[in-house]
Amino acid sequence: MKKNILTLAALGLFSGLVAAQSSSVTLFGNIDVSVRNIKGAGSATLVLDEGRAASRIGLRGVEDLGGGMKASFHLESGLNPDDGTSGSPFWGRRATVSLSGGFGEVRLGRHKWADRLIVDEFDPMATSGAANVTRIFSGLGSATGVINRADNQVGYVLPLSGGFYGGFDYAFDESTAPGNKGAVGRIGYKSGGLHIAGAFGEHGVGTKLKSSTVGAAYAVGDLSLTGFFTKNKYGTADQRIFGIGGAVKMGSGRFVVSIANASGSGTDKDAKLLGMGYDYSLSKRTTLYTTLARINNDGTAKFSVQGTRSSGVEAPAAGGTSRSFDVGVRHSF
Repeated sequence: MKKNILTLAALGLFSGLVAAQSSSVTLFGNIDVSVRNIKGAGSATLVLDEGRAASRIGLRGVEDLGGGMKASFHLESGLNPDDGTSGSPFWGRRATVSLSGGFGEVRLGRHKWADRLIVDEFDPMATSGAANVTRIFSGLGSATGVINRADNQVGYVLPLSGGFYGGFDYAFDESTAPGNKGAVGRIGYKSGGLHIAGAFGEHGVGTKLKSSTVGAAYAVGDLSLTGFFTKNKYGTADQRIFGIGGAVKMGSGRFVVSIANASGSGTDKDAKLLGMGYDYSLSKRTTLYTTLARINNDGTAKFSVQGTRSSGVEAPAAGGTSRSFDVGVRHSF
């Protein structure tokens, strides 16, 4: 009898361990802080929370449901380590729950638009820091603004097949965020060192902000090259952005360069961006870096290396120059 009880207890413990092993929850994050000197109409030196990558903290988990199906969640919040505050809303970077299997993935919640993901992937600076290409993007006066994330999304991600991938996002208009509604489709191919992708999206209610983006990248050895083209249109206003760049690894270091040009209707959408950076890896998780960024505005454009956070003397005058130099440290976990 005692042997039977012990056997049943052991089986129960074993089944509990198996169940525990079929699911997991991970805490992850990135802390990036830099000291940046900015010059526009005047100059300022600031301690900032995003020198080369957005600071964030998050939780993600996955459960094996059997039969090739999995359930997962992803919660991610922005952080401002320069002053200790958090992003608003707290899970504003991403808050999703998903079911995935051989059919692909169905994702519900708040996450990044697929057409913005292409810009993130093909901008050499990964759309972070002073030299990120979205510094010269215009929202064209739309309620959506510069395309990034949206609430109330239903997303579908195609299963990866022979290097091809794709997906579709749709956001419902629940009148909580002006211009939140939209639909985006994306398709791409990635194999070896080659990566090609394209997306088209419509955003907002009434007059739509339309976005078309294509990108390509090729990596061989320690060298990678990348380029993309984006056209955004809202009513009669439009803007076209073309960017190229590359990166080369040198031992524990990595040098990256980015060049972009923006042009469009009116005199407030034209600018050129030059960015150069150097990363030095102290370990797999900790990196020291420095970045040079310069924006030359044309006409009445006032794009800044500080983006929408520009204020006071560091903001450029119309048609003026915005430039910066920073040094910082990034630690991921």
